[in-house]
Amino acid sequence: MIYNVTINDKVYEVEVEKGKANLLKTTAVVAAPAAAAPVAAPAAAPAAAPAPAAGPISGTPVKAPLPGTILKLLVSAGQAVKEGDLVVVLEAMKMENEIYAPCAGTVGQILTSKGATVATDDVLLTIS
Repeated sequence: MIYNVTINDKVYEVEVEKGKANLLKTTAVVAAPAAAAPVAAPAAAPAAAPAPAAGPISGTPVKAPLPGTILKLLVSAGQAVKEGDLVVVLEAMKMENEIYAPCAGTVGQILTSKGATVATDDVLLTIS
């Protein structure tokens, strides 16, 4: 069987016989430049709504130890926690990682949600 194979804008004619490949000839093909499409005048873009400003983070931050996806938030704002209480379950590399409260206090801000993707050192919540 004979095949035409294009690699880097060169066409190669290849003959294949029961597990063997023989290069028959090389034909250089130069691609024709694409015709420039007419460019329409850009319409005025609508003003983007400003992103909600994140308030200052107060209290002890609870950070993501590694990148992953939030599986469970086990606390809510205003809830009292003790040092060592389980507050978040984070999935990373197909494993569930438990994140514990670093100190006792009250949960202040929750800065993530279930299903959110987080990066290393992203603040998940604060404890005051």
